[in-house]
Amino acid sequence: MQVVLLAGGLGTRLSEETALKPKPMVEVGGEPILRHIMQIYAEQGFSEFIVALGYLSHVVKRWFLEQITTSGDMEIDLRSGGIRRDDPHALPWRVRLIETGLHTQTGGRLKRLAPVLNGKAFMLTYGDGVANVDLGALIEFHKQHKRLATVTAVRPPARFGALDLNGDRVMSFTEKPQLSEGWINGGFMVLEPAVLDGIDGDDVVLERDVLSQLASVDQLRAYRHTGFWHCMDTLRDVRMLDELARKEHPPWRRS
Repeated sequence: MQVVLLAGGLGTRLSEETALKPKPMVEVGGEPILRHIMQIYAEQGFSEFIVALGYLSHVVKRWFLEQITTSGDMEIDLRSGGIRRDDPHALPWRVRLIETGLHTQTGGRLKRLAPVLNGKAFMLTYGDGVANVDLGALIEFHKQHKRLATVTAVRPPARFGALDLNGDRVMSFTEKPQLSEGWINGGFMVLEPAVLDGIDGDDVVLERDVLSQLASVDQLRAYRHTGFWHCMDTLRDVRMLDELARKEHPPWRRS
């Protein structure tokens, strides 16, 4: 199953980091968060990626090219220009980097990828969120419900500590808990190719125009994920995810 990654947005809410690089290229643990997201899929057996590019797309392309030209051993024939690489640790991924326009909306970017999609169900996520979601269970859920689209529903972490009060007395204090109520779209979607039929231009927003329409005709289901999930919206998120990424086993890794 192909994996589509939306990596073309302007990242305006993280402008301190995204002036010179697109948001998916912001590093946590010394690697772009995009690389961490791809690893989530690869560790569960999915290694064919399509990356929808837009803002500062050359930065993304350069990073992938550097993975080829700066790792492992290399033999260069200066007369012919031939290059032979020998890197036993090279990632066994196939990655297609597709230009989808600078100002194209999320739905429009997806529509522009139609020529490189294989006409089968595919996975889709954003370039700024990590989770230890069970992708096999997600796909099975999607197949069982036989709808056009499935989103992964998550409970977002609270921004502040939670207080349990009894009058003026603090009965308990929980630092940055996950919200006990309410679900949001955490990405990690599975879509049938027919979803593309409802997208007719670059200005179509996937969430507002496509997913909401699918919900109105009972073609959208939510797979509830209660494990780790976090997106990178602020510098505070970057620092927190960077700290987690440097641990021996970051919480979004399943293996």
